[in-house]
Amino acid sequence: MSRTDKGFHHALTGYSLTTAEILYRIPDHQSILQTFIWQDYDLHPRFPRLFKFLDYWAYNLDGPLHTVRVAHAQLLTPWEIRLLKSSSVIN
Repeated sequence: MSRTDKGFHHALTGYSLTTAEILYRIPDHQSILQTFIWQDYDLHPRFPRLFKFLDYWAYNLDGPLHTVRVAHAQLLTPWEIRLLKSSSVIN
C-alpha cells in the first residue's frame, strides 16, 4: 500500500492529520529550548500514536520535554464521500 493509500485509508477510518510542536530542553544547556515538529495520522482526541512517541521520547532521549502543542485537521469526513451510480455508455 502506498503512503497516499495509507493516508486515505486512515482518513476513512477516523484518523486525522495531527501535528505536534514539541519544545524540549537541550541536555547540556537546560535553559535553552529547542523545537521538534512531529506529524502523523492519529485519532482525535486520544492521540495514541502521539502519546506513544512522547513516551518513547521521555524514556529514551536525554532532552526533557518542556511543552507540547497539538493541532489536528480532519481531512475527510464520512459525509464528504458519496458513492455515485456509474453508467456505461454503449455505442
